[in-house]
Formats: sequence, C-alpha cells, structure tokens
Amino acid sequence: MKFGVADYGMNVWHGGLYGIEDRLQSLKEIGYDGIERIEAVSASDAINKATLYRKLGMDFSTCRGPSVQANIEWTCGLGKNYIWLSPGKSDREVDFDTYCRRVNEMVRICAQFGIKAALHNHMEQRIENQNELDRFMEKCPEAALLLDTGHLSAAGGDVVGTVKKYYKRIVAVHLKDVELSDGRDENGRAVKWRFCELGAGNDGLDNAAVMHELIKLGYDGWVHIEHDSHLREPLEDLKVSLEYLRAAGIAKK
Repeated sequence: MKFGVADYGMNVWHGGLYGIEDRLQSLKEIGYDGIERIEAVSASDAINKATLYRKLGMDFSTCRGPSVQANIEWTCGLGKNYIWLSPGKSDREVDFDTYCRRVNEMVRICAQFGIKAALHNHMEQRIENQNELDRFMEKCPEAALLLDTGHLSAAGGDVVGTVKKYYKRIVAVHLKDVELSDGRDENGRAVKWRFCELGAGNDGLDNAAVMHELIKLGYDGWVHIEHDSHLREPLEDLKVSLEYLRAAGIAKK
C-alpha cells in the first residue's frame, strides 16, 4: 500500500503550485510516497514529470492533461490504472440518468486502453450521498470508485459499509476528516463543514476503522491524504495525518 497526497488543499493554501520538485521533496521528507496526479500540459510534459517523480523516488497514480482524451491516453501510456470520471458536467443540476449514460460511455472507452474510470464521490456534485452512490454503482456496473471518506461522511453516508460492499471496485482512496460547525440537517447531511487533518474531526468518521476494513479485505492500492482547507502550513497537517495512520498501525514508521 502506498500513501500519497491529493494536494488540492496545498494549492489553495499557497495560491497555486510553483515548483513540483520542491513539493515532492518536501512530501518525501515527511514520509509520503507521492502525489495523486501528474498535471501535464502536453505529452512531453507528462513524460518529463513522470521522469522527475521516478528520479526522486516518488510515484503517482493518475495523470490529468488538457482534455479527457489526453487523461485516458497519457494515464495508459504511463502505466497507471485509473482516471477520474469526467463525463461532462457533474453538478447537482445534471440529470442522474444522463450522467450515468455518459459515464458508461467513458468507462467503455477507458476499458479499451486497459484503465478504469473512477467516480470521486463529492459533496455538492451529482453523486453526493449514500443513496446516489448506491444507485450509481448499480447503473454503472463497470465504473470504479475513488472513495472519498470525508465527502461521504459529510453527506451522511456509511463509509465502512461502503468499503465492505464495493471494495472490489475501489481503485484509490481519499482519506480526510470532517469538522462540523453547524450540525446536520434532517437527512444527515452536514450543514457547514471543513475537511481537516486525520483525527481532528468531530462528525464520527473513524478513518482508522475504514483503513483496517480495507486491509482486512485485501486492498493494497493508493491511499491519498487530502485536506481541502488548511489553517496552517500544509506540511504540518500532513505530518499529523501520517502520524495518525502510524499510531493506528496502518502506515509504516
């Protein structure tokens, strides 16, 4: 199992990514194995960045380019096994059946390249809560799952139960904790929330239990720590999250 960083929150904190080599070295120093996505503007840029990761002893699990077709082709060419599902718009205004129809076409094309198209369940997106996730998994049986523990928990979902039900379709995991500031609504959905370092949440999400269930079921893929918002230097939060996993006997010390 590899432990990486989904670095969206780092970009928010710093206002952008200014030096990938510096970021990789900083994350390696505190014990991480890589960053989830190579962000490339051309095929040669993707190759150069993949070379840099390899040179530094770091790794990645997918590639994002300037188009969905580039995502598919470059991820395949770099020997990785999944990309994020991105079949057009995915907000709450998109019709569920239309979204699933588009997903199934994207999944079909990805299969021709030997890679999976994975749903990233997400608050305020088309597939947000447990009911929508279950319906999606039924209507798109060949789609993979990039399970985001924080988003599903904030939406009132059963994260451990989802692992048990869909573990064979999970290609990567985003681990994040949830800090609620205004409780939940009548449907169990968080009213106001912030995604924070592991162990600092207050919504009842037990990421250690999620990880132990994944390990018990034989999961050996990427686990990416993600803090969508930081209140201090991101590397400090990321250290705390890795120590949380080490204390639980999940990540190596």
